[in-house]
Amino acid sequence: MEDYAASSDDEYRYSDQEDSVEAFDNDDNDYQLVSSKGPSTQVITKESLLAAQKEDLRRVMDMLSVREQHARTLLIFHRWDVEKLFAVLVDRGKHFLFSEAGVTVDENRDSNSSAAPSTIMCEICIEDIPSDETTKMDCGHCFCNGCWTEHFIVKINEGQSKRIRCMAHKCYSICDEAVVRTLLSKKHPDMAEKYERFLLESYIEDNKRVKWCPSTPHCGNAIRVEDDELCEVECSCGLQFCFSCLSEAHSPCSCLMWELWAKKCRDESETVNWITVHTKPCPKCHKPVEKNGGCNLVSCICGQAFCWLCGGATGREHTWSSIAGHSCGRYKEQEKTAERAKRDLYRYMHYHNRYKAHTDSFKLESKLKETIQEKIAVSEEKDSTLRDYSWVNNGLSRLFRSRRVLSYSYAFAFYMFGDELFKEEMTEAQREIKQNLFEDQQQQLESNVEKLSKILEEPFETFEDDKVMEIRMQIINLSTIIDKLCQKMYECIENDLLGSLHLGVHNIAPYKSKGIERASELSVCWTNDANNTV
Repeated sequence: MEDYAASSDDEYRYSDQEDSVEAFDNDDNDYQLVSSKGPSTQVITKESLLAAQKEDLRRVMDMLSVREQHARTLLIFHRWDVEKLFAVLVDRGKHFLFSEAGVTVDENRDSNSSAAPSTIMCEICIEDIPSDETTKMDCGHCFCNGCWTEHFIVKINEGQSKRIRCMAHKCYSICDEAVVRTLLSKKHPDMAEKYERFLLESYIEDNKRVKWCPSTPHCGNAIRVEDDELCEVECSCGLQFCFSCLSEAHSPCSCLMWELWAKKCRDESETVNWITVHTKPCPKCHKPVEKNGGCNLVSCICGQAFCWLCGGATGREHTWSSIAGHSCGRYKEQEKTAERAKRDLYRYMHYHNRYKAHTDSFKLESKLKETIQEKIAVSEEKDSTLRDYSWVNNGLSRLFRSRRVLSYSYAFAFYMFGDELFKEEMTEAQREIKQNLFEDQQQQLESNVEKLSKILEEPFETFEDDKVMEIRMQIINLSTIIDKLCQKMYECIENDLLGSLHLGVHNIAPYKSKGIERASELSVCWTNDANNTV
């Protein structure tokens, strides 16, 4: 029998992403990663950010025999995708790789500087400048330090600090970051610090495998995924979120489905839509009035009579088909629109009520954790042959995870079998078959989850050993059944429902039996080894 590990799925966490950027301290000491292998998700803290960046930098430096600045320029251009960078190197060659990214390696830089004249005319300010007050970049262009400094400040303020190009006309080479750092530090240390921070945070901002944790207030951590970017992760701060869209973990909904559902629930758009279409404002007091009969003359509680078809105020004299002194003719279209709005609202309320019911059950069952720990403590103090109660915690964790899946499955079903997203993808007959298939699995899962919830609430600390053993087997068996049903539901969604569609934008995070993986801390150790630079 499978032994389920407990997870921290014990509470819902709702938060909006906060764009919070902290200044990271830079240190001259080098970091070295203890291991690049391990868990599929890792937490990058303020302290380990430089180490994470240097891991990729060293790979490129060792492969291409370039300095750190050139490796960083190449990686920023390829959005820190080392494998893509190496693929370009193999397919197009080193010259194309360098020129495309704006990297120029001047191997004779030191020998050229010894032959420099005493003064050089700067082509930017058109003045003769002593050669020791000028700087020559790897591309060969030389300008005065003052012009370079002003150029750097402008580019940093424009948000181009990570790829500052040479000032020369039609030169696309990227400036030496060591030169930028040195010149800015002399007169503008605040800009130099800002430049350093942007270079460091580029590893997160420009890296598709690394994203800031969207916690509020911001915990300062970033998460790096090693394998599939379409996954759900848990930060060391405790927040669980979708790595793809940075909203709360929402599988089996796709990111687009969850975005639409969250907006619909937040705006209560269906209720507003129904009220707008199914009622008319009284022309006197402006309160909404619903028609409850077949006659087109309606009366508000304020006493005002008006025409249901056009909303205009009228007298009370009328027949079944007409109102004295009043004429309009949009009855059929209006009724059809009202019925459609009413049907859409009822459908929305059906799915929303069940989504909300499981969400509420999840929150109430989360309080079971403390209660169950108390029951376990009491049971362990009894004179009993039973000492291991891990099956209770495992069953509780299975309950939490399956409640979450059930809750989001109703939001998924609302869009999967509605007209908003897939109206043109399925015929009515196909839609009905797929909906019946999905709802059968959903109902089986729902039934077993409710059984597990009921059993976990039993006061097992008061039972005899035989009764406790019976409950133990029921919880273990139900946990196994629920896990298999969740797997089957995800397989149905991925293969039979979303897999058969032409649109490929609706992908979901895979089901994980042990729940959302908690990201591990990125382990680093300090070394005094210098970088291997050329």
